[in-house]
Amino acid sequence: MAYQFKYDVFLSFRGEDTRHGFTGNLWKALQDRGINTFFDDQNLQKGEEITPSLIKAIEDSNMAIIVLSKNYATSSFCLQELCKILHSIKDKGRCVCPVFYDVDPSDVRKLKRSYGEAMVEHEARDSSDMDLLQKWKNALNQVANLCGFHFKNGYVTI
Repeated sequence: MAYQFKYDVFLSFRGEDTRHGFTGNLWKALQDRGINTFFDDQNLQKGEEITPSLIKAIEDSNMAIIVLSKNYATSSFCLQELCKILHSIKDKGRCVCPVFYDVDPSDVRKLKRSYGEAMVEHEARDSSDMDLLQKWKNALNQVANLCGFHFKNGYVTI
């Protein structure tokens, strides 16, 4: 018997960037089409640990859509979530679809502009855990190398 997923899609996003715009509209469009989508609508505090219920939601999702916006990498929570998604979904052969929301995939991959600035800030805040910082950098590189969608100036391209 095949595993029954609780969610069809898990949405990962930086709330302050896209919650009340792009990601909120995406969630509604998916729900309207009968696609059961996990949308964490709680306002999480900076530096908060990823919760067991969120880990369970990731594990119980058939696929993930990651909305990579300008401030996504400033959130240690988003980076923890990204690592968990890549480990729990992609490494098990399920689909992970990045959406580059007004960012260039090469900026994510090469840690340029806001992504590079975010990593510098994380290093300055906590240089004691270089393994974790490297894990985050590797996850950003990995997701930027996936085929995804580009949203810029109100238009989506592949």
